[in-house]
Amino acid sequence: MNYYSENNTKETNPDEYFMRQALIEAQKAGERNEVPIGAVIVCQGRIIARGHNLTETLTDVTAHAEMQAITAAAGFLGGKYLVDCTLYVTVEPCVMCAGALGWSQITRIVYGAPDEKRGFVRFAPQALHPKTEVVSGVLEEECSRLVKDFFKKKR
Repeated sequence: MNYYSENNTKETNPDEYFMRQALIEAQKAGERNEVPIGAVIVCQGRIIARGHNLTETLTDVTAHAEMQAITAAAGFLGGKYLVDCTLYVTVEPCVMCAGALGWSQITRIVYGAPDEKRGFVRFAPQALHPKTEVVSGVLEEECSRLVKDFFKKKR
C-alpha cells in the first residue's frame, strides 16, 4: 500500500505516514499553546481517531493526546477495546496514558521521541497489555524538535 505525505510524495512506510499525521495533530496543540504532542489511532489501515494535548484548554491534567485519541477510537468502534489498532504518538506515552492503553488492549504503539522524564518505558514498562508491540524512534528527530522548539519559545 502506498501513502502520500503532505507534499504528495509517495511513502511506502505506513509508520512514517501515520506518524506525520500525528505530527499534524501535535502542531494543532502547539497553535493552542499546548505542549505539542499529537496522536492518531489506525485500524485496518485507516485513521479512526485523532487527538492532541488539551490539558490547558480543558484545564484537565488527563487531557493528553493519547487519552483524547483513545476516547475517540472507542466511540468510533463502539467498544472499549482497541484490539487490532495502532496508536501513533509523537512522544512516548506517560505512565497514565500507558495504563489506559494497557486497559484498552491496543495491539501496537508507535512513538517518535522518548520521554526520559515521564515516559512509561522507564517508570512502568509493565503497564501495557502483554501482547502490545511497541516501536520507538519513528521520525524521532521531527517529533523531538517540535517539543524542544515549543519550550525554547516559552523560556
